[in-house]
Amino acid sequence: MFNKATKSAGSFHCNGLRYKDQYMSTDTPICGRAEISIAPYSTSDVTSFAYVSARDRWPVILTGAIDDVHRAISACNEPEKAEEGKSIVEGLAKLKYELQHNRQLTYVCSNPAGFWATNPVRPLIDDGRPDVAQYNEELVALGAPTWFNSYDVFSRQKLSTFISSRPAVLELAAKYKKLITQLQNDAPKSKSPQEVEEAEKLLFSEMCEICLWGNATDLSLLTSLTYEDIQELQGSDARKNSEKDILVNNLPAAYRVLKAVKETNPNGPRRVDIVLDNAGFELYVDLILAGYLLAAGLATQIVLHPKSIPWFVSDVVPADFASLLSALADPQALYSTPSDDDKSEPKKTPQPLSEDETSELSFLFQHWSTLHQEGRLTIRPNLFWTGPGSYWRLPKTAPSLYEDLKESELVIFKGDLNYRKLTGDAMWPSTTPFNTAIGPLGPGSGIRTLALRTCKADVVVGLTVGLDEGLRDVEGGGGDSGARKWAWSGKWAVVQFCDGKA
Repeated sequence: MFNKATKSAGSFHCNGLRYKDQYMSTDTPICGRAEISIAPYSTSDVTSFAYVSARDRWPVILTGAIDDVHRAISACNEPEKAEEGKSIVEGLAKLKYELQHNRQLTYVCSNPAGFWATNPVRPLIDDGRPDVAQYNEELVALGAPTWFNSYDVFSRQKLSTFISSRPAVLELAAKYKKLITQLQNDAPKSKSPQEVEEAEKLLFSEMCEICLWGNATDLSLLTSLTYEDIQELQGSDARKNSEKDILVNNLPAAYRVLKAVKETNPNGPRRVDIVLDNAGFELYVDLILAGYLLAAGLATQIVLHPKSIPWFVSDVVPADFASLLSALADPQALYSTPSDDDKSEPKKTPQPLSEDETSELSFLFQHWSTLHQEGRLTIRPNLFWTGPGSYWRLPKTAPSLYEDLKESELVIFKGDLNYRKLTGDAMWPSTTPFNTAIGPLGPGSGIRTLALRTCKADVVVGLTVGLDEGLRDVEGGGGDSGARKWAWSGKWAVVQFCDGKA
Protein backbone atom coordinates (compact mmCIF):
# COMPACT_ATOMS: atom_id res chain seq x y z
CA MET A 1 0.00 0.00 0.00
CA PHE A 2 2.74 2.45 0.94
CA ASN A 3 5.15 3.29 -1.87
CA LYS A 4 8.47 4.63 -0.79
CA ALA A 5 9.39 8.09 -2.02
CA THR A 6 12.37 8.20 -4.28
CA LYS A 7 14.63 10.89 -5.65
CA SER A 8 15.98 10.63 -9.17
CA ALA A 9 18.20 13.22 -10.84
CA GLY A 10 17.18 15.69 -8.16
CA SER A 11 13.40 15.32 -8.55
CA PHE A 12 10.99 13.54 -6.21
CA HIS A 13 8.22 11.06 -6.93
CA CYS A 14 5.61 9.28 -4.86
CA ASN A 15 4.41 6.59 -7.23
CA GLY A 16 0.69 7.29 -7.13
CA LEU A 17 0.00 6.56 -3.45
CA ARG A 18 -3.68 6.79 -2.54
CA TYR A 19 -5.04 7.66 0.87
CA LYS A 20 -8.18 8.57 2.80
CA ASP A 21 -8.63 11.67 4.91
CA GLN A 22 -11.53 13.20 6.80
CA TYR A 23 -10.71 16.60 5.31
CA MET A 24 -10.65 15.45 1.72
CA SER A 25 -12.64 13.21 -0.56
CA THR A 26 -12.07 9.48 -0.04
CA ASP A 27 -9.62 7.41 -2.03
CA THR A 28 -7.99 10.49 -3.51
CA PRO A 29 -4.82 10.01 -5.59
CA ILE A 30 -2.24 12.26 -4.01
CA CYS A 31 0.14 12.42 -6.95
CA GLY A 32 -0.18 13.33 -10.58
CA ARG A 33 -0.76 16.71 -12.18
CA ALA A 34 -4.58 17.03 -12.13
CA GLU A 35 -5.62 18.66 -15.42
CA ILE A 36 -2.45 20.75 -15.84
CA SER A 37 -0.79 19.86 -19.12
CA ILE A 38 2.17 22.19 -18.58
CA ALA A 39 5.22 20.55 -16.96
CA PRO A 40 6.16 21.68 -13.44
CA TYR A 41 9.46 23.18 -12.38
CA SER A 42 11.86 20.56 -11.05
CA THR A 43 15.03 20.31 -8.99
CA SER A 44 16.59 18.42 -11.91
CA ASP A 45 16.60 21.65 -13.96
CA VAL A 46 19.78 23.50 -13.04
CA THR A 47 18.36 26.78 -14.38
CA SER A 48 15.37 26.65 -12.00
CA PHE A 49 14.91 28.17 -8.59
CA ALA A 50 13.90 24.68 -7.41
CA TYR A 51 17.47 23.47 -8.09
CA VAL A 52 19.06 26.41 -6.26
CA SER A 53 16.64 26.04 -3.37
CA ALA A 54 17.31 22.32 -2.94
CA ARG A 55 21.06 22.74 -3.20
CA ASP A 56 21.53 25.88 -1.08
CA ARG A 57 18.47 26.62 1.07
CA TRP A 58 17.30 23.23 2.31
CA PRO A 59 20.51 22.34 4.17
CA VAL A 60 20.47 25.76 5.85
CA ILE A 61 16.85 25.28 6.92
CA LEU A 62 17.62 21.84 8.31
CA THR A 63 20.66 23.22 10.15
CA GLY A 64 18.38 25.76 11.82
CA ALA A 65 15.91 23.03 12.77
CA ILE A 66 18.69 20.90 14.25
CA ASP A 67 19.99 23.87 16.25
CA ASP A 68 16.49 24.65 17.54
CA VAL A 69 15.88 21.09 18.78
CA HIS A 70 19.37 21.12 20.37
CA ARG A 71 18.37 24.23 22.32
CA ALA A 72 15.14 22.58 23.42
CA ILE A 73 17.08 19.53 24.62
CA SER A 74 19.55 21.70 26.53
CA ALA A 75 16.71 23.39 28.40
CA CYS A 76 14.96 20.06 29.11
CA ASN A 77 15.06 18.35 32.51
CA GLU A 78 13.07 15.28 31.44
CA PRO A 79 15.33 12.40 30.36
CA GLU A 80 12.74 10.71 28.10
CA LYS A 81 12.01 13.93 26.27
CA ALA A 82 15.72 14.66 25.88
CA GLU A 83 16.34 11.21 24.41
CA GLU A 84 13.49 11.67 21.99
CA GLY A 85 14.94 15.02 20.97
CA LYS A 86 18.31 13.43 20.31
CA SER A 87 16.73 10.87 17.99
CA ILE A 88 15.02 13.69 16.10
CA VAL A 89 18.32 15.50 15.69
CA GLU A 90 19.86 12.31 14.32
CA GLY A 91 17.03 11.94 11.81
CA LEU A 92 17.28 15.54 10.65
CA ALA A 93 21.06 15.29 10.36
CA LYS A 94 20.68 12.18 8.21
CA LEU A 95 18.18 13.96 5.97
CA LYS A 96 20.55 16.91 5.64
CA TYR A 97 23.40 14.61 4.64
CA GLU A 98 21.25 12.90 1.98
CA LEU A 99 20.23 16.26 0.53
CA GLN A 100 23.77 17.58 0.41
CA HIS A 101 25.09 14.43 -1.24
CA ASN A 102 22.19 13.94 -3.67
CA ARG A 103 21.25 10.60 -2.11
CA GLN A 104 17.88 8.85 -2.11
CA LEU A 105 15.82 10.17 0.79
CA THR A 106 14.93 7.61 3.43
CA TYR A 107 12.29 7.91 6.11
CA VAL A 108 13.53 9.16 9.43
CA CYS A 109 11.05 7.25 11.58
CA SER A 110 11.17 3.48 12.02
CA ASN A 111 7.58 2.75 10.96
CA PRO A 112 6.53 5.27 8.30
CA ALA A 113 3.49 3.31 7.14
CA GLY A 114 2.20 3.16 10.71
CA PHE A 115 2.95 6.84 11.21
CA TRP A 116 0.94 7.90 8.16
CA ALA A 117 -1.92 5.60 9.19
CA THR A 118 -2.24 6.98 12.73
CA ASN A 119 -1.01 10.57 12.62
CA PRO A 120 -3.84 13.05 11.89
CA VAL A 121 -1.49 15.39 10.05
CA ARG A 122 -0.38 12.92 7.39
CA PRO A 123 1.98 15.21 5.46
CA LEU A 124 2.69 13.46 2.17
CA ILE A 125 5.41 13.69 -0.42
CA ASP A 126 4.21 15.33 -3.58
CA ASP A 127 5.06 14.60 -7.20
CA GLY A 128 6.51 17.66 -8.87
CA ARG A 129 6.74 19.62 -5.61
CA PRO A 130 10.23 18.90 -4.31
CA ASP A 131 10.18 21.59 -1.62
CA VAL A 132 6.96 20.10 -0.23
CA ALA A 133 8.76 16.76 -0.05
CA GLN A 134 11.61 18.17 2.01
CA TYR A 135 9.37 19.91 4.53
CA ASN A 136 7.12 16.89 4.89
CA GLU A 137 10.12 14.60 5.43
CA GLU A 138 11.15 16.98 8.21
CA LEU A 139 7.67 16.77 9.68
CA VAL A 140 7.87 12.99 9.82
CA ALA A 141 10.83 13.40 12.14
CA LEU A 142 8.92 15.80 14.36
CA GLY A 143 5.48 14.21 14.15
CA ALA A 144 6.18 10.60 15.10
CA PRO A 145 7.48 11.15 18.67
CA THR A 146 5.33 11.71 21.74
CA TRP A 147 7.01 14.67 23.39
CA PHE A 148 7.74 16.65 20.23
CA ASN A 149 4.51 15.81 18.41
CA SER A 150 3.31 19.43 18.25
CA TYR A 151 6.72 21.08 18.44
CA ASP A 152 7.38 23.94 16.01
CA VAL A 153 11.07 24.19 15.14
CA PHE A 154 10.36 27.53 13.46
CA SER A 155 8.58 29.20 16.41
CA ARG A 156 11.66 30.91 17.85
CA GLN A 157 12.52 32.36 14.45
CA LYS A 158 8.98 33.68 13.94
CA LEU A 159 9.05 35.60 17.23
CA SER A 160 12.55 36.89 16.57
CA THR A 161 11.60 38.37 13.19
CA PHE A 162 8.58 40.09 14.75
CA ILE A 163 10.68 41.64 17.51
CA SER A 164 13.30 42.75 14.99
CA SER A 165 10.56 44.59 13.06
CA ARG A 166 9.93 46.86 16.05
CA PRO A 167 10.14 50.24 14.23
CA ALA A 168 7.62 49.14 11.58
CA VAL A 169 5.36 47.50 14.20
CA LEU A 170 5.22 50.68 16.27
CA GLU A 171 4.67 53.00 13.33
CA LEU A 172 1.87 50.87 11.93
CA ALA A 173 0.24 50.61 15.36
CA ALA A 174 0.09 54.39 15.64
CA LYS A 175 -1.34 54.78 12.11
CA TYR A 176 -3.82 51.95 12.67
CA LYS A 177 -5.22 53.40 15.89
CA LYS A 178 -5.73 56.78 14.25
CA LEU A 179 -7.32 55.25 11.14
CA ILE A 180 -9.68 52.86 12.94
CA THR A 181 -10.80 55.60 15.32
CA GLN A 182 -11.62 57.82 12.37
CA LEU A 183 -13.44 55.06 10.47
CA GLN A 184 -15.52 54.26 13.53
CA ASN A 185 -16.52 57.93 13.68
CA ASP A 186 -17.38 58.01 9.95
CA ALA A 187 -15.70 60.05 7.24
CA PRO A 188 -15.22 63.80 7.70
CA LYS A 189 -18.36 65.74 6.77
CA SER A 190 -16.19 68.42 5.17
CA LYS A 191 -15.37 66.05 2.30
CA SER A 192 -17.63 65.55 -0.71
CA PRO A 193 -18.84 62.00 -1.55
CA GLN A 194 -16.48 61.94 -4.52
CA GLU A 195 -13.50 62.92 -2.37
CA VAL A 196 -14.37 60.30 0.22
CA GLU A 197 -14.70 57.67 -2.55
CA GLU A 198 -11.27 58.50 -3.95
CA ALA A 199 -9.73 58.44 -0.48
CA GLU A 200 -11.32 55.05 0.26
CA LYS A 201 -10.07 53.61 -3.02
CA LEU A 202 -6.52 54.80 -2.39
CA LEU A 203 -6.63 53.65 1.21
CA PHE A 204 -7.67 50.15 0.12
CA SER A 205 -4.69 50.01 -2.23
CA GLU A 206 -2.33 51.24 0.49
CA MET A 207 -3.48 48.61 2.97
CA CYS A 208 -3.22 45.81 0.43
CA GLU A 209 0.25 46.92 -0.59
CA ILE A 210 1.36 46.79 3.04
CA CYS A 211 0.27 43.14 3.01
CA LEU A 212 1.90 42.55 -0.36
CA TRP A 213 5.34 43.72 0.65
CA GLY A 214 5.25 42.52 4.26
CA ASN A 215 8.34 43.62 6.13
CA ALA A 216 9.68 45.18 2.94
CA THR A 217 6.96 47.83 3.21
CA ASP A 218 8.12 51.38 2.61
CA LEU A 219 6.51 53.04 5.61
CA SER A 220 7.26 56.46 4.18
CA LEU A 221 4.05 55.95 2.22
CA LEU A 222 2.10 55.91 5.45
CA THR A 223 2.84 59.46 6.50
CA SER A 224 -0.91 59.85 6.89
CA LEU A 225 -3.63 57.25 6.70
CA THR A 226 -6.54 59.63 7.19
CA TYR A 227 -9.33 60.90 4.99
CA GLU A 228 -8.10 64.45 5.54
CA ASP A 229 -4.66 64.00 4.04
CA ILE A 230 -4.46 60.71 2.14
CA GLN A 231 -5.39 62.30 -1.17
CA GLU A 232 -2.03 64.06 -1.07
CA LEU A 233 -0.50 60.68 -1.93
CA GLN A 234 -2.22 60.59 -5.32
CA GLY A 235 0.35 61.25 -8.02
CA SER A 236 3.13 61.66 -5.47
CA ASP A 237 6.63 60.31 -5.95
CA ALA A 238 6.16 57.99 -2.96
CA ARG A 239 3.08 56.51 -4.58
CA LYS A 240 4.83 56.02 -7.92
CA ASN A 241 7.84 54.41 -6.25
CA SER A 242 5.52 52.02 -4.43
CA GLU A 243 3.82 50.90 -7.60
CA LYS A 244 6.72 50.77 -10.07
CA ASP A 245 7.80 47.30 -8.95
CA ILE A 246 4.28 45.83 -9.17
CA LEU A 247 4.29 44.31 -12.64
CA VAL A 248 0.54 43.60 -12.71
CA ASN A 249 -1.81 45.49 -10.39
CA ASN A 250 -5.49 44.52 -10.31
CA LEU A 251 -6.29 46.11 -6.94
CA PRO A 252 -8.77 48.60 -8.48
CA ALA A 253 -10.85 45.68 -9.82
CA ALA A 254 -10.90 43.98 -6.42
CA TYR A 255 -11.94 47.23 -4.74
CA ARG A 256 -14.78 47.77 -7.19
CA VAL A 257 -16.16 44.31 -6.42
CA LEU A 258 -16.12 44.83 -2.64
CA LYS A 259 -17.61 48.30 -3.02
CA ALA A 260 -20.39 47.03 -5.30
CA VAL A 261 -21.27 44.19 -2.92
CA LYS A 262 -21.41 46.66 -0.03
CA GLU A 263 -23.80 48.91 -1.95
CA THR A 264 -26.09 46.07 -3.04
CA ASN A 265 -26.09 44.29 0.33
CA PRO A 266 -25.35 46.97 2.95
CA ASN A 267 -26.95 45.14 5.88
CA GLY A 268 -26.21 41.52 4.94
CA PRO A 269 -23.20 39.30 5.61
CA ARG A 270 -20.19 39.99 3.42
CA ARG A 271 -17.21 37.74 4.00
CA VAL A 272 -13.59 38.08 2.91
CA ASP A 273 -11.13 35.18 3.29
CA ILE A 274 -7.35 35.45 3.57
CA VAL A 275 -5.22 32.37 2.88
CA LEU A 276 -2.20 33.25 4.98
CA ASP A 277 1.50 33.01 4.29
CA ASN A 278 4.09 33.94 6.94
CA ALA A 279 3.89 34.52 10.68
CA GLY A 280 5.65 37.30 12.59
CA PHE A 281 5.42 40.78 11.09
CA GLU A 282 3.53 39.52 8.03
CA LEU A 283 0.74 38.06 10.18
CA TYR A 284 0.68 41.39 12.00
CA VAL A 285 0.08 43.31 8.76
CA ASP A 286 -2.49 40.71 7.66
CA LEU A 287 -4.44 41.52 10.82
CA ILE A 288 -4.00 45.22 10.06
CA LEU A 289 -5.69 44.59 6.68
CA ALA A 290 -8.43 42.48 8.27
CA GLY A 291 -9.21 45.12 10.87
CA TYR A 292 -9.28 47.83 8.20
CA LEU A 293 -11.66 45.90 5.92
CA LEU A 294 -14.09 45.42 8.81
CA ALA A 295 -13.87 49.01 10.06
CA ALA A 296 -14.28 50.40 6.53
CA GLY A 297 -17.39 48.27 5.96
CA LEU A 298 -15.86 46.45 2.99
CA ALA A 299 -16.50 43.18 4.87
CA THR A 300 -18.57 42.09 7.84
CA GLN A 301 -16.52 38.96 8.53
CA ILE A 302 -12.90 37.97 7.89
CA VAL A 303 -11.93 34.29 7.80
CA LEU A 304 -8.20 33.60 8.13
CA HIS A 305 -6.79 30.33 6.80
CA PRO A 306 -3.52 29.26 8.50
CA LYS A 307 -1.60 26.02 7.99
CA SER A 308 -2.46 23.11 10.29
CA ILE A 309 1.19 22.21 10.92
CA PRO A 310 4.59 23.97 10.99
CA TRP A 311 5.52 24.33 7.32
CA PHE A 312 7.84 26.25 5.02
CA VAL A 313 9.83 27.83 7.87
CA SER A 314 7.58 30.72 8.83
CA ASP A 315 4.08 29.79 7.65
CA VAL A 316 1.29 30.72 10.03
CA VAL A 317 -0.17 27.99 12.27
CA PRO A 318 -3.04 28.55 14.75
CA ALA A 319 -0.63 28.82 17.70
CA ASP A 320 0.97 31.87 16.06
CA PHE A 321 -2.23 33.86 16.62
CA ALA A 322 -2.15 33.16 20.33
CA SER A 323 1.55 34.06 20.44
CA LEU A 324 0.99 37.36 18.65
CA LEU A 325 -1.99 38.37 20.79
CA SER A 326 -0.13 37.39 23.97
CA ALA A 327 2.77 39.57 22.88
CA LEU A 328 0.48 42.52 22.22
CA ALA A 329 -1.32 42.00 25.54
CA ASP A 330 1.92 42.93 27.31
CA PRO A 331 4.00 44.79 24.72
CA GLN A 332 6.35 46.29 27.29
CA ALA A 333 7.46 42.82 28.39
CA LEU A 334 7.88 41.75 24.76
CA TYR A 335 10.16 44.60 23.80
CA SER A 336 11.93 45.24 27.13
CA THR A 337 12.84 41.66 28.01
CA PRO A 338 16.31 40.78 26.66
CA SER A 339 16.38 37.90 24.20
CA ASP A 340 18.93 35.10 24.47
CA ASP A 341 21.08 36.96 21.95
CA ASP A 342 20.75 40.21 23.94
CA LYS A 343 21.84 38.45 27.12
CA SER A 344 25.08 37.44 25.42
CA GLU A 345 25.71 41.09 24.50
CA PRO A 346 25.31 43.22 27.67
CA LYS A 347 25.50 46.47 25.70
CA LYS A 348 22.51 45.42 23.62
CA THR A 349 19.78 46.34 26.11
CA PRO A 350 16.29 46.80 24.63
CA GLN A 351 14.83 50.29 24.88
CA PRO A 352 11.56 50.36 26.87
CA LEU A 353 8.44 51.44 25.02
CA SER A 354 7.05 54.92 25.59
CA GLU A 355 3.63 55.39 27.13
CA ASP A 356 2.12 56.23 23.73
CA GLU A 357 3.69 53.19 22.07
CA THR A 358 2.35 50.89 24.77
CA SER A 359 -1.09 52.44 24.44
CA GLU A 360 -1.16 52.03 20.66
CA LEU A 361 -0.14 48.38 20.78
CA SER A 362 -2.70 47.75 23.52
CA PHE A 363 -5.32 49.28 21.23
CA LEU A 364 -4.47 46.68 18.60
CA PHE A 365 -4.82 43.89 21.14
CA GLN A 366 -8.21 45.14 22.32
CA HIS A 367 -9.53 45.75 18.81
CA TRP A 368 -8.48 42.39 17.37
CA SER A 369 -9.55 40.50 20.49
CA THR A 370 -12.99 42.12 20.34
CA LEU A 371 -13.38 41.29 16.64
CA HIS A 372 -12.46 37.68 17.38
CA GLN A 373 -14.86 37.45 20.34
CA GLU A 374 -17.68 38.85 18.19
CA GLY A 375 -17.05 36.21 15.52
CA ARG A 376 -16.08 38.81 12.93
CA LEU A 377 -12.46 37.67 12.80
CA THR A 378 -12.16 33.89 12.75
CA ILE A 379 -9.46 31.29 12.16
CA ARG A 380 -10.20 28.24 10.02
CA PRO A 381 -7.28 25.83 9.38
CA ASN A 382 -7.62 22.97 6.92
CA LEU A 383 -5.19 20.20 6.04
CA PHE A 384 -5.72 20.90 2.35
CA TRP A 385 -3.38 23.89 2.58
CA THR A 386 -0.47 21.59 3.48
CA GLY A 387 -1.57 18.73 1.26
CA PRO A 388 0.14 17.62 -1.91
CA GLY A 389 -0.47 19.04 -5.34
CA SER A 390 -1.69 22.38 -6.57
CA TYR A 391 -4.88 24.26 -5.80
CA TRP A 392 -6.22 22.99 -9.12
CA ARG A 393 -7.21 19.97 -7.01
CA LEU A 394 -9.42 21.96 -4.64
CA PRO A 395 -12.88 21.22 -6.19
CA LYS A 396 -12.38 17.44 -6.21
CA THR A 397 -9.91 16.88 -3.38
CA ALA A 398 -11.50 19.18 -0.77
CA PRO A 399 -15.08 19.76 -1.98
CA SER A 400 -16.31 21.01 1.42
CA LEU A 401 -13.60 23.66 1.55
CA TYR A 402 -14.30 24.58 -2.07
CA GLU A 403 -18.01 25.10 -1.38
CA ASP A 404 -17.18 27.11 1.73
CA LEU A 405 -14.89 29.47 -0.19
CA LYS A 406 -17.71 30.12 -2.65
CA GLU A 407 -19.54 31.83 0.22
CA SER A 408 -16.82 34.46 0.37
CA GLU A 409 -16.99 37.72 -1.58
CA LEU A 410 -13.20 37.66 -2.07
CA VAL A 411 -10.47 35.13 -1.30
CA ILE A 412 -7.06 36.73 -0.88
CA PHE A 413 -4.11 34.39 -1.40
CA LYS A 414 -1.00 35.75 0.30
CA GLY A 415 2.58 35.17 -0.75
CA ASP A 416 4.77 33.27 -3.15
CA LEU A 417 3.91 29.69 -2.19
CA ASN A 418 0.16 30.21 -2.48
CA TYR A 419 0.72 31.77 -5.92
CA ARG A 420 2.80 28.80 -7.03
CA LYS A 421 0.10 26.43 -5.83
CA LEU A 422 -2.60 28.47 -7.59
CA THR A 423 -0.72 28.19 -10.88
CA GLY A 424 0.47 24.60 -10.36
CA ASP A 425 4.10 25.80 -10.18
CA ALA A 426 4.05 25.04 -13.89
CA MET A 427 6.29 26.40 -16.65
CA TRP A 428 3.60 28.64 -18.12
CA PRO A 429 4.67 31.20 -20.71
CA SER A 430 4.84 34.48 -18.81
CA THR A 431 2.09 36.00 -20.98
CA THR A 432 -0.42 33.26 -20.02
CA PRO A 433 -3.54 34.95 -18.57
CA PHE A 434 -3.86 34.56 -14.79
CA ASN A 435 -7.45 33.34 -15.31
CA THR A 436 -6.07 30.45 -17.39
CA ALA A 437 -3.18 29.56 -15.10
CA ILE A 438 -5.38 29.06 -12.02
CA GLY A 439 -7.53 26.51 -13.87
CA PRO A 440 -10.59 25.35 -11.88
CA LEU A 441 -10.42 28.42 -9.64
CA GLY A 442 -10.77 30.70 -12.65
CA PRO A 443 -13.86 31.94 -14.52
CA GLY A 444 -17.06 30.15 -13.54
CA SER A 445 -15.54 28.68 -10.36
CA GLY A 446 -17.74 30.71 -8.04
CA ILE A 447 -14.65 32.04 -6.25
CA ARG A 448 -13.20 35.52 -6.55
CA THR A 449 -9.41 35.21 -6.30
CA LEU A 450 -6.95 37.98 -5.45
CA ALA A 451 -3.27 36.96 -5.36
CA LEU A 452 -0.87 39.25 -3.48
CA ARG A 453 2.56 37.91 -4.41
CA THR A 454 6.14 39.12 -4.29
CA CYS A 455 8.04 37.00 -6.80
CA LYS A 456 10.44 34.54 -5.15
CA ALA A 457 10.40 31.63 -7.61
CA ASP A 458 10.20 30.95 -11.34
CA VAL A 459 6.51 30.83 -12.22
CA VAL A 460 4.88 34.12 -13.19
CA VAL A 461 1.93 34.74 -15.47
CA GLY A 462 -0.16 37.61 -16.80
CA LEU A 463 2.78 39.72 -17.98
CA THR A 464 2.68 41.88 -21.07
CA VAL A 465 4.59 40.72 -24.15
CA GLY A 466 8.32 41.39 -23.84
CA LEU A 467 8.32 42.22 -20.11
CA ASP A 468 9.86 38.94 -19.00
CA GLU A 469 12.59 39.24 -21.63
CA GLY A 470 13.28 42.82 -20.60
CA LEU A 471 13.62 41.90 -16.93
CA ARG A 472 15.97 39.05 -17.79
CA ASP A 473 18.22 41.60 -19.49
CA VAL A 474 18.65 43.76 -16.36
CA GLU A 475 21.67 43.09 -14.15
CA GLY A 476 21.15 39.86 -12.22
CA GLY A 477 18.00 39.08 -14.17
CA GLY A 478 19.29 35.86 -15.73
CA GLY A 479 20.25 37.09 -19.20
CA ASP A 480 20.64 34.28 -21.69
CA SER A 481 21.41 31.67 -18.99
CA GLY A 482 17.91 30.24 -19.30
CA ALA A 483 17.14 31.16 -15.67
CA ARG A 484 14.45 33.67 -14.72
CA LYS A 485 16.58 35.07 -11.90
CA TRP A 486 14.78 38.39 -11.74
CA ALA A 487 11.78 36.53 -10.30
CA TRP A 488 13.73 35.03 -7.37
CA SER A 489 14.66 38.08 -5.31
CA GLY A 490 11.33 39.44 -4.07
CA LYS A 491 12.02 42.84 -5.68
CA TRP A 492 9.11 42.46 -8.09
CA ALA A 493 5.47 41.70 -7.37
CA VAL A 494 2.17 40.86 -9.04
CA VAL A 495 -1.34 41.58 -7.77
CA GLN A 496 -3.76 39.55 -9.87
CA PHE A 497 -7.55 39.23 -9.66
CA CYS A 498 -10.04 36.82 -11.19
CA ASP A 499 -13.78 37.18 -10.73
CA GLY A 500 -15.00 33.58 -10.71
CA LYS A 501 -18.52 34.76 -9.86
CA ALA A 502 -18.90 36.89 -12.99
